[in-house]
Amino acid sequence: MCEAVNKIASEFNRSSDTHLLKLQHSCFSPHTLYLKDESTHPTGSLKHRLARSLFLYGLANGLIRKGTPIVEASSGSTAISEAYFARLLGLEFTAVIPVTTAAEKIEKIEFYGGQCLRVPASELYQTAQQFASERQGHYMDQFTFAERATDWRGNNNIAESLFQQLEKESDPIPDWIVVSAGTGGTSATIGRYIRYRPELYARTKLCVVDPEHSVFYDFFKTGNKELRSKKSSRIEGIGRPRVEPSFLPSVVDRMIRIPDAASIATIWWLESILGRKCGGSTGTNVYGSLKLMAQSDDKSAPMTIVSILCDPGDRYLDTYFNRDWLSNEQIDIDPYLNQLTRFQETGQFIDV
Repeated sequence: MCEAVNKIASEFNRSSDTHLLKLQHSCFSPHTLYLKDESTHPTGSLKHRLARSLFLYGLANGLIRKGTPIVEASSGSTAISEAYFARLLGLEFTAVIPVTTAAEKIEKIEFYGGQCLRVPASELYQTAQQFASERQGHYMDQFTFAERATDWRGNNNIAESLFQQLEKESDPIPDWIVVSAGTGGTSATIGRYIRYRPELYARTKLCVVDPEHSVFYDFFKTGNKELRSKKSSRIEGIGRPRVEPSFLPSVVDRMIRIPDAASIATIWWLESILGRKCGGSTGTNVYGSLKLMAQSDDKSAPMTIVSILCDPGDRYLDTYFNRDWLSNEQIDIDPYLNQLTRFQETGQFIDV
């Protein structure tokens, strides 16, 4: 086990921290929007942090040993990162993924030596658990263990990292952190960290944005853990058809439901601000951030918001950036594109 932990520690030392981008455009004035760019991890997404934590958790608890097959249920990004770490440790890796997973993500999993088992989304968990049991392997189960595998008090987690990067800014304590939830691990880490630091808890609030066909928003409102959605989220990596154990509503101050068309329109528009394409969940995050700005009680009071750039857009060229795919999914992004263009030109964010 010590050798495996040392390999992960060495990988951590080789990986520099991700950048905190300050979006530069007059349309945000008087507010300030930062994006924590998690796409610069070696495996290209926020899930690199989660995968590292899950492997360390499995090793420390004796669940992963030399030769243990690793199995995960994932829509893609977590599986890519876990395949990377499995290869680092010389372990067999299988990702049980929905049939709708983007081809680019499947190619990345296979690039790192993983294999993919495609199943209907409704069969994801059961198949992964059964597959791991049959091979005497370890089912990583990100949706259960995400919130407990990460040390939320520090250890360079995403919360500690972004607040350290804000220290020399003119306003180092933000008003809002805006994140989306897949496992719920990121929102749990950030929400706990804010409460752990009294100077942050006095001012910073956590907003979780949720896409269509996800039950997290309704769970936050009702507290009903039995909620189920017949459809899966079309924004890969976030939103769940059932309430996941890692999602902790008690550390969340507010939730906003974001239409899929708004999330996708935002990544089309955001390219004109950043100069590059981003994944759909980044669009969900940014659109939610703009909603908070627009709903501010005092329109003249500067507000500082930090959100997350989750992964690169080149993984979604055949889906979110493809008009034919949008048409087949009956997603009309044009009203939201017009809204965002108007915002860019005038600074006014008028509801669609």
